[in-house]
Amino acid sequence: MGARNLPLKKIPVTDLRMGMHVHALEGDWMAHSFWKTRFLLRDAADMRRLRDCGVREVWIDTSRGIDVREREAGVSLKPGEAVVPAGRPGQAGAPPGLTTDNAVPSTPPPPERTSMREELQRAAALCSRSREAVNSMFNEARLGHALDAERCKPLVNDIAQSVLRNPGALVSLARLKTADDYSYMHSVAVCALMVALGRQMGLDEEACREAGLAGLLHDLGKAAVPLDILNKPGKLTDAEFAVIREHPQRGWEMLQEAQGASAAAMDVCLHHHERTDGRGYPHKLSGDKLSTLARMGAVCDVYDAITSNRPYKAGWDPAESIARMASWQGQFDDAVFRSFVRSLGIYPNGALVRLASGRLAVVMAQNPQVMTSPLVKAFYDTTTEMPISPRLVDLARDTSERIVDREPPGRWNFPHLDAMWAGEDVIARSK
Repeated sequence: MGARNLPLKKIPVTDLRMGMHVHALEGDWMAHSFWKTRFLLRDAADMRRLRDCGVREVWIDTSRGIDVREREAGVSLKPGEAVVPAGRPGQAGAPPGLTTDNAVPSTPPPPERTSMREELQRAAALCSRSREAVNSMFNEARLGHALDAERCKPLVNDIAQSVLRNPGALVSLARLKTADDYSYMHSVAVCALMVALGRQMGLDEEACREAGLAGLLHDLGKAAVPLDILNKPGKLTDAEFAVIREHPQRGWEMLQEAQGASAAAMDVCLHHHERTDGRGYPHKLSGDKLSTLARMGAVCDVYDAITSNRPYKAGWDPAESIARMASWQGQFDDAVFRSFVRSLGIYPNGALVRLASGRLAVVMAQNPQVMTSPLVKAFYDTTTEMPISPRLVDLARDTSERIVDREPPGRWNFPHLDAMWAGEDVIARSK
């Protein structure tokens, strides 16, 4: 089958013509005003906005609109004229050799893998933009305005693309939120964690984005919780905790009124605090009464919550958090939790570990082939109790060194531990 038969093509925005079906926009979603990302181009005003908004390339779906070759042959549409696609897979008029057996998916190809360092730079800018977008979403909800879930999809797409390029970067960086940012960045972090987990569980890209959207919207009900309760620095009273426990139901009600909110997003919003042993809330569901996405949401929500700085406590170390979660019998689905650990690593990025040599190191990146042997940066010698020149050690190749235990950061109080693995410039850009 020749390349000319592929339904999706990436073309320069200058090659767009009326009658083409725009499938996706390349570039930052915050840089343009198109909240819709899939539409038939039949409005001259949309054409001008696309060419002026800074987007350089777009994906077109030739099964739903005219192709570049048709445009070159002089095929065009008059204003308001309907498009007759050249042919869909398995239908009369489909290009020779393109049938339902060998049709390609109607999604852009997966992005190329990037290094941890490169993706951290891109993820930092995405964190900053995401904070503004989710803050705005929560503020609108507090004002009683109905949510348009379609407007969230470009953000979810950017988050998913980052995770697909390098699953550890955005997931790790989003954990470094401040207590003041928690409510907003928690949604971004859970979105990224859901995409990474979905990818590990074998979901296709569209299903991963669906999981990501559910993660982004899962805590929307907290917009209905009074801020003095939500941000209380001390222990909640029983009455205050009862108010907090209402947020899954309140969020579900908000999504019922929203435009474009999927049943999957509503399910995760309502059930992400349920437990497999039936001791969760609000409905005490257990076992197979919980959907796979709800079980995924429960794991991702808890992990980000316990690793983040909150108004009332400092976040736990990532590796310590994984170990503690593994000990909580009956809370999580075992298969989903195992996949979650594989998606992050036994020693997630940013974890402090002790090496057999007595050196302390921070985890820099994962080795997918050997989960117990990540790339680490050794920086402190416990035998001399002195810092050493930081040195990268690939534990998958250096057989003379290995991790012997995770190390509680609170025992050492290293002030620049996060900057050591993420970089001061990256942390500054993510704020």
